Amino acid sequence: MSPGEKLTFVTSNRHKAREIKALFRSQNVKLNIHFAKTMEIQSENLAEIALFSSIDAYNYLRRPVFVEDAGLFVEELNGFPGPYSSYVYSTLGLDGLLRLVGKNRKAVFKSVVCVYGLVDRPLLFTGNVSGVIAPKPRGKHGFGYDPIFIPSGSGKTLAEMSVAEKNRFSHRGRAVRKLLRWLYKDRRKI
Repeated sequence: MSPGEKLTFVTSNRHKAREIKALFRSQNVKLNIHFAKTMEIQSENLAEIALFSSIDAYNYLRRPVFVEDAGLFVEELNGFPGPYSSYVYSTLGLDGLLRLVGKNRKAVFKSVVCVYGLVDRPLLFTGNVSGVIAPKPRGKHGFGYDPIFIPSGSGKTLAEMSVAEKNRFSHRGRAVRKLLRWLYKDRRKI
């Protein structure tokens, strides 16, 4: 059994599962997925949130797991909504956030993947992508803030991209590729 096959991705978000499964598949690695909601603490730090959630998932499943937590950090709003992105999305929605953003439309999407139970310590892998907030939602793919986020180097929102294209640009894609690199290359050096 390969290192990737020993891991289980725990999430309640089917969109995240589809994206992460595609990343594993692109490297010919099998991915176990368990759909469940983990406990999530309130914190200004995505890594703390991901660590807590991964410990909760590990305690429930009793096998090596990983979780992913992400946030949209808008420069004009001093990093808001950041770690509260999911709550802000469910309460204000895209239009509410767009009303808050003024002329400075710069933003960063951040992702933290936390692996727990595979080695003797938690492992954190991060991915960031800079970009801008679009003036209005565009695209029918993706989820969450994807229709309003245009990553640097593209004229498309994440919602206008296929899963494969989004994974090349996205914060989540970058974090998961670091995990895959650790599993199959860097880990051998330890």
